[in-house]
Amino acid sequence: MPDQGSQPNVLMCGTGEYTTGFVGGGQSPSDKKLGVVGLVLFDLRRRKLVGPELSMVGTNGDKFDGIRNHFKNNIEGKYRDMDTQFLGFPEKGKRDPDAYKAAIDKLKPGDAITIFTPDSTHHAIALYALQRKIHVLVTKPATQTLEHHLELIKVAKEQGVLCMVEHHKRFDPAYADGREKARSDLGDLSYFYSYMSQPKNQLSTFKAWAGIESDISYYLNSHHIDIALWMTKGKAVPYRVTASGSRGIANSPPYDCIKGTEDTISLLVDFAILGSDGNPAENKNATAVFTASWSAPIGAGVHSEQNFHYVGTKGEVRVNQARRGYTYVLENEGRTGGTSSDLNPFYMKYTPDTEGYFSGQNGYGYISLEAFIKACTSINRGDRKAEDYDQVLPTISDTVLVTAILQAGRISLDQKRSVDVVRQGDGWLLQ
Repeated sequence: MPDQGSQPNVLMCGTGEYTTGFVGGGQSPSDKKLGVVGLVLFDLRRRKLVGPELSMVGTNGDKFDGIRNHFKNNIEGKYRDMDTQFLGFPEKGKRDPDAYKAAIDKLKPGDAITIFTPDSTHHAIALYALQRKIHVLVTKPATQTLEHHLELIKVAKEQGVLCMVEHHKRFDPAYADGREKARSDLGDLSYFYSYMSQPKNQLSTFKAWAGIESDISYYLNSHHIDIALWMTKGKAVPYRVTASGSRGIANSPPYDCIKGTEDTISLLVDFAILGSDGNPAENKNATAVFTASWSAPIGAGVHSEQNFHYVGTKGEVRVNQARRGYTYVLENEGRTGGTSSDLNPFYMKYTPDTEGYFSGQNGYGYISLEAFIKACTSINRGDRKAEDYDQVLPTISDTVLVTAILQAGRISLDQKRSVDVVRQGDGWLLQ
């Protein structure tokens, strides 16, 4: 058991689907009906792995009554001994886009925050917390620009705190096993392809920022870009990005997102293969294609298609983590037909155990958050330094090239040209 006081109290930034499962005044229609972050932290508190004080911040204080009622009915009413109490910011009757500052100011050095807010807000919230020696877990993409990413690396290092990016696919056992096999057995990277999607009705959930503050490549391609870079770390580096996008669904009825919003974005990324000296080897390169869509058909059976194909010079590995052989069919009473779903309890298992307790601790969505909390506790106790986790977890330092590729893709789309990723000393720049 950690020393008393070493476990961080945690502030959850963002009150949307991923944190609460509460969307549009009710339970989310997606596969995250109970949310992820809030549920996991309530369970970690039950297990005494986080401090007793959990808080949550959004921009509208009037939303918390609905969230608390949702938690009471759907979490406390579903699982034994689950306490969902939290302190909300801002208070009822107030709207404040900067409420995160007052919420972070209530924390003490060594406490932690999670950031699951629109992409454009990640940098400001993370920076404010890091400057106050607060550990940070930020959802992908960590930032939208390489400049902002590099700034967070610098400040986290100066303050000696952990800044981790929530790339939970690294904790998926199939992805992790495929990664190790690729690194040990499959030789140099030759070709990588990935596809990840969500159904087009998600455009209604994301309409407030889709095509305005971010795009589908930032939102979904970030997963597999990180996986490809993780698989090839020290063996290959990206040097050029060319992007292409399709349109026609997002900016048409009934979704009516802003004109120009892409439905699907593909990034063609050229990789240099590194020699034993760490420099690009002559006459060796590889190609990767990352495709993401938020206009997939409704009723496909999965909330998110997710698969990749890694081809090395000595073999290949394919992983399809959308369809795992677990199919669930529910009839429509009084009607013909029904719904068939391919389920993924390996990410988050929402069904309770035989005694009524939450039993999703082995899901990779849970493990990702638990790994962050345990790392914060270890740092607070003085057992390890934050920088020790650069080789263990997807830290802000370890994921810099993810942001470089994502921003290069956005520039490529906007300027209709390829963008070079160039090493400059210990850092990177885009040209």
